[in-house]
Amino acid sequence: MAPQKQVKKIVLAYSGGLDTSVILTWLKEKYGCEVVAFTADIGQKEELTGLEEKGIKTGASKVYIRDLRLEFARDFIFPAIQGNAIYEMRYLLGTSLARPLIAKAMVEVAEQEGADAFAHGATGKGNDQVRFELAYKSLAPNKTIIAPWRTWDFGGRSDLIEYAKSKGIPVPVTAAKPYSMDRNLMHISYEGGILEDPYKEPNEDMFLLTVSPEKAPDSPEILELEFQEGNCVGVNGKKLNPLEVMETLNTIGGKHGIGRVDIVENRLVGIKSRGVYETPGGTILFIAHRDLESITIDRDTQHHKDKLSVEFAELIYNGHWFSSRMSAVRAFIQDTQKFVTGVVKVKLYKGNCTVIGRKSPVSLYNPAMATFEKEELYNQYDAEGFINLYGLPAQEAARLRRK
Repeated sequence: MAPQKQVKKIVLAYSGGLDTSVILTWLKEKYGCEVVAFTADIGQKEELTGLEEKGIKTGASKVYIRDLRLEFARDFIFPAIQGNAIYEMRYLLGTSLARPLIAKAMVEVAEQEGADAFAHGATGKGNDQVRFELAYKSLAPNKTIIAPWRTWDFGGRSDLIEYAKSKGIPVPVTAAKPYSMDRNLMHISYEGGILEDPYKEPNEDMFLLTVSPEKAPDSPEILELEFQEGNCVGVNGKKLNPLEVMETLNTIGGKHGIGRVDIVENRLVGIKSRGVYETPGGTILFIAHRDLESITIDRDTQHHKDKLSVEFAELIYNGHWFSSRMSAVRAFIQDTQKFVTGVVKVKLYKGNCTVIGRKSPVSLYNPAMATFEKEELYNQYDAEGFINLYGLPAQEAARLRRK
């Protein structure tokens, strides 16, 4: 174990949950210095109620709660939607997207407070330790990073619950229901505890954003989403900013049971982890945006972008938001969005989001060329020469094999 560094003031990524509540007290005992608690409001809703008072009572010298919801939607969620970022074909990266924003804001608070260290509550088995720390290293390379889960003697969350009880720290987790939750504008994630058996179905009362598809309305709901340069700017004819888009689609999508995903994913550290996610608004945006690209981006560019989207998602998942490679990938993605403008019509019904129409003033779809009726723009006889040239390598290889 590396020797303990002497620090004067620590900025802690604080949620008020079990882990960070214990960490706040533990840091003060271990380092004997001032601890400033930082919380980013990125859509946790009622989880923020009473948080400042709780942080002060738990030992923080100050508690910062900053409203970053609009910035999160505009500068993190929307770029991910533009890039069609989805990890392992199923996870829309809600937690992954939030970490670099939180770290960026913590750096700003550290500069304001004259702090020389950061601390976070991510475990040594997870992805968030990498996401936080790569961001700290990129934005404030000279400050110390403290990761209690990698250094203290607690064996697991049951130990933390006992410690919290001994210190009189109120926490919203019990041994009977110890799964870990992370909520923001993009999603809610659930991991650990009762979910660690990948064959066990989650309890219905766990879900907060969505109703079960079985209990969703018996009639479908039609939405029209308006996009400008790859960003959703309106729903059903009403102009909305990115925060309003997310709040609106989360409410409507949740009512119809949209966006539930239960997966076993591959963490960066090599561990397989079972996660359950609710991403109603993000799911609707992802489906609608990719569909609009089908009529506004040419074939070769779209195919290359689809390949790059896998890399883009991995960069987000693995914590490289502020890397040079990410900047280059995002520059390509941004350039492809110049003409992704138009309207997509989707039908929401019992857990399904189905595209039923799309239009664009700059659509590349030409009915006159696509028709099965007689037309003048495309000469079908030209296809013969194309196929002869295109199939020449396969034809010659087959001849040689026959010999």
